[in-house]
Amino acid sequence: VQLRESGGGSAQPGGSLRLSCVASGDISGITDMAWYRQVAGNERALVASIRSDGSTKYADSVKGRFTISRDNTKTTMILQMNNLKPEDTALYYCNAEVDYYYLGDLETYESWGQGTQVTVSS
Repeated sequence: VQLRESGGGSAQPGGSLRLSCVASGDISGITDMAWYRQVAGNERALVASIRSDGSTKYADSVKGRFTISRDNTKTTMILQMNNLKPEDTALYYCNAEVDYYYLGDLETYESWGQGTQVTVSS
């Protein structure tokens, strides 16, 4: 599975951006998907996740401001970011967990996109 993010860019505090993640390849095994972000020098941190059953989870810092969603075909995941703050500035990554069978056993691997930069400043 290959993931490609788009929609990053610059915004002023209080503004909005919409990130998209498009999956390609053998998408049939995709289960959970998520957005992570990373600031230089820090570890990659979970922003929001959405499971195959549609349930969602958010980092405390983005609750009430960000919304994660995905379409039923599993090909597209969206992160709607509202009321952006300077501390949201980071490189945002799309992540997917992919199930597959190897010699009869269920295995899982993670796929990552290349990242899209979000910069929030006045």
